Amino acid sequence: MGIRIALEMARQKAGDEAFSRRLAAIRRARGMTQIDLADAAGTTQRAVSYYENAFGVPPAPVLVALAKALRVTTDELLGVKRVRPDSRTEDPETRRLWKKFQQVTELPEKDQRAVIRLINSLAGARD
Repeated sequence: MGIRIALEMARQKAGDEAFSRRLAAIRRARGMTQIDLADAAGTTQRAVSYYENAFGVPPAPVLVALAKALRVTTDELLGVKRVRPDSRTEDPETRRLWKKFQQVTELPEKDQRAVIRLINSLAGARD
């Protein structure tokens, strides 16, 4: 009787992919690079990349540091609550637009895609 070693990829835990997408989206919305976030959170760019590529969810102390660096709560970072716009860096017009975009998320998917196509066509017309 020999020893068998299964050569399988580790399975992701439920929610890892959603966390990684949320972390990357919030970081980009704050105008930060992975290096900026790593510096602000006291970690490495490699660790930030690891979390953003759905390889794992950071331990609690790192999660708290990332949330502080991104100016969000841990609940927002984990997806328990919706992410609020960063009012410290946004003007009133940006906050108004943010609220409108939040309303778009409540539309049916077909209508959401139509709104995105309209925005893309308008933004492309300005180039």
